[in-house]
Amino acid sequence: MANVESAKGVECYTVGILTVSDTSSKDSTKDLSGPSLKNILESKRVFSVLKTKIVPDEFDEIQETVKQWCDVEKLDLIVTTGGTGFGVRDITPEAIQPLLHKLCPGITQKMVSDSLQKTPFAALSRPISGIREKTIIMTVPGSLKGSKENAEAVIDILPHAIDLIRGGTGENVHSQLRDHQCAGDFHHKHDHAKNVSTRSFLSDPLSGPVTQRQRKSPYQMISVKDALSKITEHANTLPIITVPVNQNLIGAVLAENVIAKEPVPGYRASILDGYAVVANDGPGIYPVVGVSIASGSSESFDKELKPGQITRITTGGPVPPGATAVVMVEDTTLVRASADGFQEMEVQIHVQVRDNENIREVGSDLSVGTVVARKDELVTAVGGEIGVLASVGVKEVQVYKRPVLGILSTGNEVVDHNDLSELKYGAVRDSNRPALLAIAKATGFEAKDFGIVGDDPKEIERTLRSALSQVDVLVTTGGVSMGELDLLKPILEQSLGAIIHFGRVKMKPGKPTTFATIPGYSPDGQEKLIFGLPGNPVSAVVTFYLFVLPTLRKISGYENWTLPILQAELTNDIFLDPRPEYHRAIISYDREKGKLLASSTGHQISSRILSVRSCNSLLILPEKTDELTKLSKGTTVDAMLIGQLH
Repeated sequence: MANVESAKGVECYTVGILTVSDTSSKDSTKDLSGPSLKNILESKRVFSVLKTKIVPDEFDEIQETVKQWCDVEKLDLIVTTGGTGFGVRDITPEAIQPLLHKLCPGITQKMVSDSLQKTPFAALSRPISGIREKTIIMTVPGSLKGSKENAEAVIDILPHAIDLIRGGTGENVHSQLRDHQCAGDFHHKHDHAKNVSTRSFLSDPLSGPVTQRQRKSPYQMISVKDALSKITEHANTLPIITVPVNQNLIGAVLAENVIAKEPVPGYRASILDGYAVVANDGPGIYPVVGVSIASGSSESFDKELKPGQITRITTGGPVPPGATAVVMVEDTTLVRASADGFQEMEVQIHVQVRDNENIREVGSDLSVGTVVARKDELVTAVGGEIGVLASVGVKEVQVYKRPVLGILSTGNEVVDHNDLSELKYGAVRDSNRPALLAIAKATGFEAKDFGIVGDDPKEIERTLRSALSQVDVLVTTGGVSMGELDLLKPILEQSLGAIIHFGRVKMKPGKPTTFATIPGYSPDGQEKLIFGLPGNPVSAVVTFYLFVLPTLRKISGYENWTLPILQAELTNDIFLDPRPEYHRAIISYDREKGKLLASSTGHQISSRILSVRSCNSLLILPEKTDELTKLSKGTTVDAMLIGQLH
């Protein structure tokens, strides 16, 4: 596999990350060091992680993967994590060493010495580094902290090393890093000044004057498909937790198969109102010797019924021992009552019943050990899952943790919609936050409201840090375009150390949509996901449905996490845009035609929130071409369903 080349013509070095762990090979969510290493390497922008894999601590599996990546894929760098300690199963160095053509003791020594400055326990790691053909291989510990320290110790010298084993002098690497960018590192020259500043980020410096801002976005325009692909790489399922079975379980995804602990029914039960009988007795007149009702306090259901006797019984009542069938009350006649008229003394049975007729046997609905709910199943409010779990005695279940979402509006001009003061000239009511909070609630996700923050770098940074400490996913609106007060991207990159994976998307509306991650921000090593949505109200809503909601569903454990796509027939002509468009529409089912019809909500400008009112779908329209400028009425198009069908 050839090295990757960025849009600016600079080589990016290809990397494979191999996690060696018995535990993680059974449950990939346990692998924290692999994703962390990926973020660390790609944050340098000269590395592109093309291969990731998890294998158990098995000699052959480790070697087979490394040989494939070296000899066939021809990666520039392979980093293994795990299996370098003193444990019985720690064999990674022993598996790697026979594959090496040259050893790199300097790289190994640098990793160990840097770690020893932080903890004496680094002496208990046994890393090894070397070269196979034109691939550098290095092993790092399996712990999140240890792997991070080892990788960061040598990451700056690795491009030079790779260039050398390719037969170069290393000067090529230095000159490229000086004069160009590689997926994010670039050398920015101001035409009006002769001074030069080198940065490791794309955004304008926070301290720079407006006269030095870039006139064109430095972020490559990518397709919606590519944007979703980048998000998917970082949208990892959240940890598994144990929760009680109650109404709060709605919207959770099961992380285990759930087994019935009790049979249903737990006793032989009548399926109707009537009389428990001995079937062989047949029709005739019989004394009523008791009553069995479905109350848990029956008077006589525990007494054995003898031939020639019957017991009055209600639906769901326990069938007394000795009874072999139940006769419905409609097939009987009262013969004699008690003197006070309150009790049945004798009843005539008119029909012959079979053994077990009208009786639900123990466990006939569900037997002990039956799988009543399956792993990755969504617990809904309408599917009866909670009722099933409760009926078989399940008190708690394991589910994937549901993400906490944070929503923040930015901009000096933005005013809370509840503000009672008269709206000043140039100010706008904040419709983004209320709309996105409503969508989150309607789709079953917990959302925290972080209010509005003005265009002040320090205040934005403080608010972002506070919000990120409380949520798994943070959504901001505004501040992501090219204005002098669009500060979100530079603050994310320069103040918070975030990695911006994309900053422009080829779509209408929502072109400035930004997606970033902050690796290792959480104590458990989980990445923080940040979506910077445009400030225009329609753009914010559309991009929330397109990017944020699927992400929330995916990290919650949804098996089908993308929103459903339907096909509908246009009821009016729609002119196309140079960018692929997500057109707001109302889909309804026409019973006469037997098809779905899509009606545009009208003028689609991104500031016109009315185009979202009542819409239940986003029509996925192609970009305009010379050959195709509009879609005519009657054309069938794909539509993403975001609400209920009309």
